[in-house]
Amino acid sequence: MALFGNAHTVDRSSAQQEYARLLGPGEQIHAAYQLIRDTILFTDRRLILVDKQGLTGKKVEYHSVPYRSISHFAVETAGTFDLDAELKLWISGSPTPIQKTFTKGVDIYEVQAILTQFVAG
Repeated sequence: MALFGNAHTVDRSSAQQEYARLLGPGEQIHAAYQLIRDTILFTDRRLILVDKQGLTGKKVEYHSVPYRSISHFAVETAGTFDLDAELKLWISGSPTPIQKTFTKGVDIYEVQAILTQFVAG
């Protein structure tokens, strides 16, 4: 499934080590998901979207979204024939949501719980 650009869960401690340079002092990764080349990190302070660009993937954009900037979000669970779940995030000042697709191996309710904890908290 990962070949189609859908996310799967990444070990938190591995993500914490790999992306340590992006994190502030004491910042902890609570969950991480890997797309083909991109990564989604949920820390205790913000959401980080790691977007590898170009053919080689050497150029990387790190998009940091403070949870307070997320005005609302939606999760769409997988259906009987559609095995993927979807996350939509609306960022203050932007009418178009950020959309990410997760495979059936990802617990979309866990993703929703993390967002609820940090966005509503």
